[in-house]
Amino acid sequence: MKKSFRHYLITALCIILLSPLLKSQNDEKPEAFGIRFEGYVKNDFFYDSRQTVDAREGHLLFWPKAPSLDDNGNDINSQGSFNFLAIQTRLKGIITGPDALGAKTSGVIEAEFFGHSNSDINGFRLRHAIIKFDWKKSHLMTGQTWHPMFINECFPGTVSFNTGLGFAPFSRNPQIKYSFTAGGLKISATAYSERDFPSRDITGVASPSYIRNSGIPGANIHLNYGTSNKDAGTAFNTGFAVNYHTMLPSLTTAANYITNQTVTSLSGLAYVNAKMSKINIKIAGTYCENPTGIMMPGGYAVFEQLDTITLESSYIPTRCATGWIDISTTGTKWNFGIFAGYNQNLGTAKNIIGIPGGFGTDIEHFYRVSPRVNFYTGKIQIGAEIEYTVAAFGDGTYNSKGVPLNPKEVANVRFITGIYYHF
Repeated sequence: MKKSFRHYLITALCIILLSPLLKSQNDEKPEAFGIRFEGYVKNDFFYDSRQTVDAREGHLLFWPKAPSLDDNGNDINSQGSFNFLAIQTRLKGIITGPDALGAKTSGVIEAEFFGHSNSDINGFRLRHAIIKFDWKKSHLMTGQTWHPMFINECFPGTVSFNTGLGFAPFSRNPQIKYSFTAGGLKISATAYSERDFPSRDITGVASPSYIRNSGIPGANIHLNYGTSNKDAGTAFNTGFAVNYHTMLPSLTTAANYITNQTVTSLSGLAYVNAKMSKINIKIAGTYCENPTGIMMPGGYAVFEQLDTITLESSYIPTRCATGWIDISTTGTKWNFGIFAGYNQNLGTAKNIIGIPGGFGTDIEHFYRVSPRVNFYTGKIQIGAEIEYTVAAFGDGTYNSKGVPLNPKEVANVRFITGIYYHF
């Protein structure tokens, strides 16, 4: 009995002495790791006043089609069309996990039902898949996400899914990106490849093998500066980026001889995003060479024939200059905005042989104006937009630098309504 009593007494004393330590350990709850899902269900309803150059049954609009005349001289492409689609419905998983290599780690997976082509429409396709390592001032990101010329800090807020496509770069790419921050300053360096948004060759065929076969990944340097005042609801962000891109459009010449002639291009952009208490103004300007991989009209041309037997030729990229502005109110229930953009074909820097090829090289200029309104209530968002797009097509002749001659403007008006259910 004494031994048993002594045993219970010692046990009780140990519990009393250790209870503060046990309590403190219980109070320190382990950080929760896992995945959190968000996204939206979206339905789009739209009508176009004429046939358009587009993707996914018209959902992703580029510009109106050039006139195509029947035997009576009537424009076949003047016929309007409509569509209802829900393919932009999106699911995003935000992943958190324990530290690694002395950095906070996280990840993102995002997909939608947009498909990879018209034949795959409604297909579940990957948008973003990234891994992030965040040290105090340094950051490393690998995976597929926005092209470094698509500026997350400053992009158009359109209802249309094209997000200012043709005026603002638009692409998602596999990449590795290193960033360094110091106060409001951020410097990023990116190396990237192409997958879902590949560049095109001179015949207009798109393939990610062109950049891969060049042996040189795309490279980008981006400098950004931003400040914000949460209490006042204001923010300011500005920056610029320079982009280098090389592609080998073919392994052989037309005479079936090996060739290593590449198309090398250099592009750049600058932007400003000023958010005030009641209005947000975004402005950006872009200079692009061979920009088909970022969904802009352009391409390249034959600069010089190097050998008459092998038919090996050197190439030179076409160029374009774009500018856009997006102005919107900052209301949380009603939000009004307008987007306007302009794209000018600059042709090549030197005289060329033949005519350029790629995507939309027959356009001398094009522009767009699109006013919009958004209404928010709970998790519901309803957006409406009128998108007026004009493209000036040449008559099939070009000057010595590949700019289309005698351009004639063709317009399309799109009426679009989008209904979102955010979750």
